[in-house]
Amino acid sequence: MSGDRFHGRVSGTGRRCERPGCQEAGEFRAPGPRRPGFDGPGDYRWFCLEHVREFNAGYDWFAGMTPEEILRAQNPVHGWERETRAFSPTAGVDQAPRWADFSDPLEAISQRARARRPAQRGDGRAVTPDERRALDVLGLPLDADRKALRARYLELVRRYHPDRNGGDRSFELRLQGVIDAYQLLRKAAAFA
Repeated sequence: MSGDRFHGRVSGTGRRCERPGCQEAGEFRAPGPRRPGFDGPGDYRWFCLEHVREFNAGYDWFAGMTPEEILRAQNPVHGWERETRAFSPTAGVDQAPRWADFSDPLEAISQRARARRPAQRGDGRAVTPDERRALDVLGLPLDADRKALRARYLELVRRYHPDRNGGDRSFELRLQGVIDAYQLLRKAAAFA
């Protein structure tokens, strides 16, 4: 296949023009019925020069859109509504280091980097920072196994659940934290 970039011509494909009744070579592609999206580039139709010009003259990219969708698509900052981590006011950092705790500023920076790096368990599996926080909520060591995870979860649920502790509802937030931590860890690769 060779391409003529100036005209958009792709010759040598062996395709025929998709316009009914046309016997010319289909050397120009046009958008097909399925638009580009998450699942791929979409479909193309192939036309001869005369019929691709006709198609382009009548093509409406906004066909089927509501007025609000059209206005949103024409907005010059479309797709930039959400701040990326680098441009957010906090730049994805929870809080600044306590500089007084360090004699060298590089120590503070390296501590932050270590905190974000996945830890290694004794069996070589990585534990993400979220999984490490979940282990802390449950009070488990880094090398805990699936059996210890389940036992600790059941122990804490018995301790904090109002049905098991005499109706004391003051531990509901802790109970929810325990449940969330267990749900995260039971699906984690380190506990598979």
